[in-house]
Amino acid sequence: MDAKVFFGSTEAETGRWTERRSPYDGRVVSRAADCGAEETHKALEIAKNATKAAKASTLSQRCSWMHDVAEKLREHKEAIAQTITDEVGKPIAFARVEVERAIETVTLAAETMRTMHGETINTDAMPSGRKATAFFKREPVGVIAAITPFNFPLNLVAHKLAPALVAGNTVVLKPTPEAPLTAYKFAKIIIESPYAVKDALSVVYGDAEVGSALVGSDIPRKISFTGSVPVGNIITKSAGIKKVSLELGGNAATFIDESADVELAAQRCALGAFVNSGQVCISLQRIYVHAAIYETFAQKMAEETKKLTVGSPYDDSTFMGPLINEEAAERALGWVRSAIDEGARAMTDVRREGTMFYPTVMADVTDDMAIVCEEVFAPIVSLVKVEGFDDACPRMNDSPYGLQFSVFTNDLKLTQRAIDELEAGGVVINDMPTLRFDIQPYGGVKLSGVGREGPRFAIEEMTELKSVVIV
Repeated sequence: MDAKVFFGSTEAETGRWTERRSPYDGRVVSRAADCGAEETHKALEIAKNATKAAKASTLSQRCSWMHDVAEKLREHKEAIAQTITDEVGKPIAFARVEVERAIETVTLAAETMRTMHGETINTDAMPSGRKATAFFKREPVGVIAAITPFNFPLNLVAHKLAPALVAGNTVVLKPTPEAPLTAYKFAKIIIESPYAVKDALSVVYGDAEVGSALVGSDIPRKISFTGSVPVGNIITKSAGIKKVSLELGGNAATFIDESADVELAAQRCALGAFVNSGQVCISLQRIYVHAAIYETFAQKMAEETKKLTVGSPYDDSTFMGPLINEEAAERALGWVRSAIDEGARAMTDVRREGTMFYPTVMADVTDDMAIVCEEVFAPIVSLVKVEGFDDACPRMNDSPYGLQFSVFTNDLKLTQRAIDELEAGGVVINDMPTLRFDIQPYGGVKLSGVGREGPRFAIEEMTELKSVVIV
């Protein structure tokens, strides 16, 4: 099936196509219309012209629109899940979970927007003031440029489109080149809804040329990007005076205290490190383990990892499928070999077959090894022995990233310290740092990004406050 361009509500072809091959078996699974700067500028103009109608639409209409989209996603759940698996190799069981999460995200956006409102202000609260009727209200920013990655090709699109559209904005979406058909199917549902605002959503496909045209244009009032730090840096320098949200990389870490439930910690850490083949911004990469339980935890972690089923993403029982491409698998193997050469110990078999890289637990890792310093974005987790939280905390924080961290402990005082002292956008107690509820604010500090997602928090960033005084 072809992923066509949407110039607003109108489907079109460019006459040029790019094939997408399955990362699992190499089959051609989709084609996307090639776009360049010309198509991008056309989409932006359409979005600009549609802002008046979008702003004038009623909240009731826009909420009905999102609820209709959620309903259609549920009706087409299996077909969309299969498309996710085809394009990015995500195991089908997890692809179905992603569709369910997208349904919740869209629904949450509608329900949240119903309760978003301004406030009245007491203008006579200070001596310099006087009595007046004053309040502020929220208004849509206008045109939003949304750029999304491959690892959650449906739900991360939903996290941008649903808040933006329900708030009365228009959007030009550039989805990941790795999953154009997933985005196309979602966009088609949105655009063909009987409640849709005409031309509120456009979709263009491509890579750097399209992204540069989106970011450099004066038309978007806001850029919402999820992806790598280098691209985030380019966007920051190129965007000009716009609102910018960046959800970038991570190097998630956890501390296993001697008071923790070791078996539970190993089970949850195996899930957090290897779900989606480690291709998650909050994938668990570093585990700092109290010396008193280090060897016990290392053995348990290896045991839990060996239980995971690696294989065809089309098998319901598969936990882990391929990496996104051969380059990613080769890079993962390089990380592991480098660490072993530097003295680390592999607790599981180091095994690569094409794009398949088997889950790997590395023990005796030190802070100066690249495998803990940089974001690996692969199914590799490193164990580091520490003397306690006082030893672990500064080492966890000694990273350019700060997306999510966690601590496993039954010590209440340590829990409070972790919440206060860990430098991250999110802290999880007694579970993996990969835990994310879509209703929560999500985003990081330092190089992990700027701004927050989650329907309520995205809506806040996709609206402007207008102050009003009546005297």
